[in-house]
Amino acid sequence: MSPADLLAALMERVGEMWTITLAGLAIGVLFGFFAQKSRFCLRSAVIEFARNTTGGKLTVWLFAFATAVGLTQAFILLGWLDVSTARQLAGRGSISGALIGGAMFGAGMILARGCSSRLLVLAAQGNLRSLLSGLIFAVVATASLGGILSPLRLWLAELWTVEGGASRDLIAITGIGHGGALAFAGVWLAAAIFWARKQRVPFWGWAGGIGVGAMVAIAWLATYAISRQAFDMVIGVQSLSFTGPASDVLLLVLSPPGQPLKFDIGLVPGVFIGSFIAAALAGELKLEGFQGGPAMRRYIAGAVLMGFGGMLAGGCAVGAGVSGAAVFTLTAWITLFAMWGAAMFTDWWMDRRHEPAEHAPPAASAVPPTHAPA
Repeated sequence: MSPADLLAALMERVGEMWTITLAGLAIGVLFGFFAQKSRFCLRSAVIEFARNTTGGKLTVWLFAFATAVGLTQAFILLGWLDVSTARQLAGRGSISGALIGGAMFGAGMILARGCSSRLLVLAAQGNLRSLLSGLIFAVVATASLGGILSPLRLWLAELWTVEGGASRDLIAITGIGHGGALAFAGVWLAAAIFWARKQRVPFWGWAGGIGVGAMVAIAWLATYAISRQAFDMVIGVQSLSFTGPASDVLLLVLSPPGQPLKFDIGLVPGVFIGSFIAAALAGELKLEGFQGGPAMRRYIAGAVLMGFGGMLAGGCAVGAGVSGAAVFTLTAWITLFAMWGAAMFTDWWMDRRHEPAEHAPPAASAVPPTHAPA
């Protein structure tokens, strides 16, 4: 029996809504497991790059990024995947939203000591700081989507827009083709391998980073395959993101039935479960709280910036920075660069410029301590 036949049989047995939700759950579990084992985190990668240290965090991010881009483009070249109807490419986008929202998200993840996906992973292993920050992130994202902050978000998004289709497709704009995009990913994968060997990044840095990136590509493939088999409901082609899904899960919990079953509803609890399993197997479950009022204010401010910024930009560090970048969406790449730039500036402004040179932190080790917030 072919994969398509197996999928059709599953959809007939459990229904289309449960099939797409279970797909999100399964992919989320694997993403959470790999993210926890590898310490995948854009914030850590940016800090390592900005401070010119060599602890392997940037290398892990490069593995995830290159794998996501490479596998996604390979699926397209093989004819297994068509992302032309995906929201990130087909719909009208906002360049102003990408710039402003990306910058806000980048600053926020420095303040909160982790992006939205990292907060979820850390919360699963007992980090109460991340749990509170994640809840605030979800509340602000919900308020930005259709609540009190929605008018401000819409106003900022409308300042500079771009039509969907070829105008948002960097592959079409640059003319590199999907083969060129695959080669681009290959260059970054080679760089990741080079730095991993030079820095002696441990096994789970390699495997976990590759696993995270693979889940992004597999999510694109799975949602596309299910969308082609569905008849009773419209299923969008999508990949991993955590701004909209966090809002969906919050609404489901606070006002059931909330959102209908869909990929995002399975994704968030799946990531939590996968991260919990990985932490439990490694003996890394540990309750951690805040250390004073200033730390709490910093985390809350970061969560607010990420919640509004992620919704304004149309994606988080994973949703825009990896998933959107994997299909070469113009606004996703703008968001990614804005995140990097704002995060580097915020790290300098809030932390580095207050550190005397003689007390500057040493280069991070390749294996981050299990108690580290990110």
